[in-house]
Amino acid sequence: MAKMPRKQRYPWTAYVALIPMALTVVFVYLGTMVWSAKISLSSSHTFPSNDFVGLTQYVRLFNNDRWMVSLQNIVIYGLLFIVACLVIGFLLAVFIDQKITGEGVMRTIFLYPYAMSFVATGLVWQWMLNPTLGLQSVIRKLGVTGFQFDWIVSQDKVIYTIVLAAVWQASGLVMALLLAGLRGIDEEIWKAARIDGIPRWRVYVSIVMPMLGASFATAFVLLFVAVVKLYDAVVAMTQGGPGTASEVPAKFIMDYLFGRANLGLASAASIVMLLTVLAIVVPVFYVRRQAMRLKEAG
Repeated sequence: MAKMPRKQRYPWTAYVALIPMALTVVFVYLGTMVWSAKISLSSSHTFPSNDFVGLTQYVRLFNNDRWMVSLQNIVIYGLLFIVACLVIGFLLAVFIDQKITGEGVMRTIFLYPYAMSFVATGLVWQWMLNPTLGLQSVIRKLGVTGFQFDWIVSQDKVIYTIVLAAVWQASGLVMALLLAGLRGIDEEIWKAARIDGIPRWRVYVSIVMPMLGASFATAFVLLFVAVVKLYDAVVAMTQGGPGTASEVPAKFIMDYLFGRANLGLASAASIVMLLTVLAIVVPVFYVRRQAMRLKEAG
């Protein structure tokens, strides 16, 4: 008797394998989201409370100057971080795609920062940007006495130092994603472009970049999630200072949750950030899914 294909003999094994993940999603992720939403509608402080106060915590949240500063900072950080990572990552990917000598070493060098802990990255950059110990001090000792680079202690510029550290760490990830996309482009496209005399930069702008749409979308989602999760770099580099100049939502939530024992306000802040992520990520995935369907149908 001929044996039945494995997938027909054991169709239940796939469902069994999914049970742990399904339980995790339902009870851990969705469960904690619902619980946080419930707590955000209460007056909970140190311990959860079952009283209902409506949107009071959300009103208090957006009347909190520290929260508004954190939102302003995360918008500035997010825009600069995502744009810089996409641009630098794409340029690095194009550079390595030229089949340069020592390609493997170069890939490792560019990708290595992403393997580092953001705490370690933050501490290294904190030392480098320290006006009395780091880059400013070294250059002044070399004779350029007028050189000044004290952004990390400036309330107006401190957020940009965090952008520098984060871009240095995450650009390698974008490079790896886009390089994989570049390596999947048919060589015949380049041959046709050379025959037609099309400038190389025009091929990248008009042909290659649109073909890398899925890779760019994946990189964007990963970078956006990293923006929302920004916490450890801020703590390692500035502790949210000077004052609250480099405050970000994740640090606000952690401080109010553990430092000030204000469970209701911290939960309201976390729900706001969750809704922000969903508002950005869901449309991206929807557009990407529709594009894939159109591609398959065509």
